[in-house]
Amino acid sequence: MRNIRAAAVQFEHAPGDKKKNLEKIQRFVEPAAAQKVEIIAFPECCIVGYWFLRNLSHRQLHQLAEPVPEGPSSRALLALAQQSGLTIGAGLLEVDATGKLHNAYVVAMPNGDWKLHRKIHAFEHDEIIPGSEFTVFDDPHGCRMAVLICYDVNINENVRIVALQGAEVLLAPHQTGGVTSKNPHLMGRIGRKLWENRHADPEAIEAELRGDKGRAWLMRWLPSRAHDNGLFLVFSNGVGIDDDEVRTGNAMILDPYGRILAETWKADDDMVVADLDASLLEQSTGRRWIKTRRPELYKPLTLPTGKEQDTRSVRFDEVGG
Repeated sequence: MRNIRAAAVQFEHAPGDKKKNLEKIQRFVEPAAAQKVEIIAFPECCIVGYWFLRNLSHRQLHQLAEPVPEGPSSRALLALAQQSGLTIGAGLLEVDATGKLHNAYVVAMPNGDWKLHRKIHAFEHDEIIPGSEFTVFDDPHGCRMAVLICYDVNINENVRIVALQGAEVLLAPHQTGGVTSKNPHLMGRIGRKLWENRHADPEAIEAELRGDKGRAWLMRWLPSRAHDNGLFLVFSNGVGIDDDEVRTGNAMILDPYGRILAETWKADDDMVVADLDASLLEQSTGRRWIKTRRPELYKPLTLPTGKEQDTRSVRFDEVGG
């Protein structure tokens, strides 16, 4: 890997309005290119909208979904990547060749290449099918990159696997924070009025974005994914109204020691930029730990325990609905 300048974006999407959301993506790419950013990550499902998907009918879902890379959103991302010289990642709803739907993330590269990741732990709708492959590839800017979407990053094994496949930079698009939960030790809902009043009283909403419903919750686990696996992590997230919840943003970029290189807790659309120093990788703690693994002891990790459940049932049991 060589040194690379990366950006992570948070923005409030317009549910179902792909044109408006793609225009917002373009408005971020232009200043990113001016700052000589080479890789930019946008949130999960930011092209189509997110949490409202759970309430849509079969027909409505298929009206939003597109094939990749033939669909108009993929073509728009590829054109923007070639025009700007950036590698651009953004989330959408994909329909595959068999008609199945996936929560997907397209990475468009300036050389005309593209990659697609299908969320492995999708739960948003019973018609959205989880993916079953890891996405690790070489980016033309000079790094080996991986994509894991939201809940995918919660599972330790997923991040370790992409690290073992050589990932140096992990794009981690999310729609999280402010999640309704019946468990008092988890995030919890943020009052919509706090968001709507954010310009008059920014301190009140920013306290929530930085607290246990947002940044403080992320700090319990997100840095360890970068640290334990010796990779850079580019965390992009929704912010603001997302159906009946308020997303917390907190876009950030972490180094292979789990240290934050750049972050925001702004109650608005925002972008953070950081330089990824490739010299940090080789001697990082996580990479050294990986060298001392004893794979012959790890067979139990691959054996079912009988306690496994699908992500959707676990997720909706957690939130109580």
